[in-house]
Amino acid sequence: MMPSPHPFARFVQILGRGKSLTRALTVEEAQEAMSMILAGKVLPEQLGAFLMLLRVKEESPEEIAGFVRAAREAMALPSPLPQPDLDWSSYAGKRRQLPWFILAAALLARNGFSVFMHGTEGHTPGRVYTREVLARLGFPIASSFSEAAAHLGQRNFAYLPLEHISAELARLINLRPILGLRSPVHTLSRMLNPFAAPVMLQGIFHPGYMEIHQKAALLLGQPHMAVFRGEGGEIERRPNKPCEVLTVHQGATAEERWPALLPEPRQPAEDEMDLGRLLALWRGDATDEYGEAAIWGTLAIALKALGRADSQEDAQILAQNQWADRDRTSLDAAA
Repeated sequence: MMPSPHPFARFVQILGRGKSLTRALTVEEAQEAMSMILAGKVLPEQLGAFLMLLRVKEESPEEIAGFVRAAREAMALPSPLPQPDLDWSSYAGKRRQLPWFILAAALLARNGFSVFMHGTEGHTPGRVYTREVLARLGFPIASSFSEAAAHLGQRNFAYLPLEHISAELARLINLRPILGLRSPVHTLSRMLNPFAAPVMLQGIFHPGYMEIHQKAALLLGQPHMAVFRGEGGEIERRPNKPCEVLTVHQGATAEERWPALLPEPRQPAEDEMDLGRLLALWRGDATDEYGEAAIWGTLAIALKALGRADSQEDAQILAQNQWADRDRTSLDAAA
C-alpha cells in the first residue's frame, strides 16, 4: 500500500516540477509552508529541498510576504507593544569596512528617534557582526521582547538577536555552512519588523533583491520602507558611489538616486577591523573622511524615510548638522 503524501510535500512539488511547470508560491501558500516549518511539522529532507529550490529559483515578493506573515503570527509579543519609529535589520556583518552604520543609528536615537535593531551573526566566517560591536560600545543586548521594549523606553534604542525573536529562524539561518548557500530565511528575517515600526530600512548586497524587498513591503502593508545596496549588505551608504534607493510610502512605490558623496571610486578594505575607531570618531579623537560620510550619508536616507526632510539636499544638510552637533561624551542615549 502506497503511503499518503506528507502534507508539506506539495510545496516542494510546486517548486521542483521543472522549467515549464515550476512556479512561485502564492502569499497564502508561502504562509502555510512557513507556518509548518516554524511548528516543526516538516522533515529535514523536505526542509533542505524546499530552501534550496527557493534559492535556485530566487524567492518572490509574494513568498517573502507569506513567510513574514507566518513568522509574525508565531511571535509571542509583549503587551502593550512598544512603538519604535524605525525598524533596522542587521544580518550581513561587515568584512571590508567598519560598521559605521551603528553610529548613524546611535545618532538617530540621540536625536529622539526610537530605533529597534535586530540581527544575527556567525553564519559567515570572517565578518564582524553587530551584537559584538554594540557590546564593545557599551550598548546592552536584549534577551527578550520585553527587555527590548524596556531598552527602547530607556534609551530610544534596542538590539534583539534573532534567536530571541524566533529560535527556529535562527536555526535555519545557521544552516548556511551545511547547505553551502544562503537561504530565503536571510531575506524574510530582515523583513520581520516585530514591533510594527512605521518606517523600515533595508540594506542588501545583491541589487536584484531591492525590488523583492520593495514589493514584499507593499504586500505586507508596510507604511514606509527604503531599501538600497549597502556596504557589505548592511544598511550603510557607500559614500563613494551613487546610491539607488527604492521606497514605499503609503502604498506608493518610488525610486530615488542619491549622488556619491566622495570622489574616490573605491575605498580600500580595512587592514584591521579596529572597533575602537568607531568610538574615537564619535568623540572627535580621530578623523575619517570615508567613515563620516558613511555615517551622515546613511543618516540622510533614514531621515528622509522618516519624513523629516522633503528632499535629498535637505536630508543631507540635516544629517550633517546632527553629526556636527552630536554629544560626543557618550554613544548611549540613556547616558
